[in-house]
Amino acid sequence: MQGIRRMRPLLGTFVEIQARAPARLAETGIEAAFSAIDAVQRQMSFFDAESDLSRINLYAWKRPVAVSPSTFRVLCLARHVARDSQGLFDFSVGGRLVRTGRLPDHGFPTLDEEGWDALELLPRLRVRLKRPVVITLDGIAKGFAVDAAVHALLAHGVTRGVVNAGGDLRLFGPDPVPIAVREASGAISPLGSFHNTAMATSAVGLSLEDQGRFPSCIVTPAGCDGAACPHFSACPRAWTVMAGEAWRADALTKVAALAPDDERHARIAKLGGRLIVAGEDGGEH
Repeated sequence: MQGIRRMRPLLGTFVEIQARAPARLAETGIEAAFSAIDAVQRQMSFFDAESDLSRINLYAWKRPVAVSPSTFRVLCLARHVARDSQGLFDFSVGGRLVRTGRLPDHGFPTLDEEGWDALELLPRLRVRLKRPVVITLDGIAKGFAVDAAVHALLAHGVTRGVVNAGGDLRLFGPDPVPIAVREASGAISPLGSFHNTAMATSAVGLSLEDQGRFPSCIVTPAGCDGAACPHFSACPRAWTVMAGEAWRADALTKVAALAPDDERHARIAKLGGRLIVAGEDGGEH
């Protein structure tokens, strides 16, 4: 059985899909997977003023906004992780990222309001904001898109493969795949061989110049962007989390970065993930 590999620019990075299946089946599945990722990007992109996310940020503090089922689902998941992490995962920091020029300003009434509890999810796929916070789903939507791609591949009969979107990765099927992670220093560290799992890596405390190596930008509590971070014992630092789904691994890297040192492993485990540290566990999973 041959393997087919395709790559396209999506989600602010290059997405690579590998499918081990007969050629015609693999090509059809890969096209469906890229279409699934593109749909998530169009619905949840901060850069598109017409996306579901932008319409929420612009109008939902004034009136309920109807969104797609996928956007509603991601918001449900984001709120769940925010609540269960006691706010360490916070999707309401879009205003800070707009102020620093990392995200575009589509005419938001204020960039100062924050708080994930402003989000209200209403019947019939409608969303309301209690106050004009600026939501960003960068910390979870890319993982959700990776999961959507895997579901599309499976639906088309592709049962073995890999979807890799920058720092977000999902492996499906019985074939073990060797995985390495890029550390904040730039070094590549092998983690071992894995199958049927998802992983995500994000970094915190990087300079603005170095952040180009990590598609996922973690906002620290004091917004210490582009400078040495006084809030963590080892900054800059990249965090890698393994979970059953890519959306969960994606979100939990942010929790890992902001959790107290002595609680980090336990908090990630309680939320359904596992913190992966190079050299600690290099076996097959």
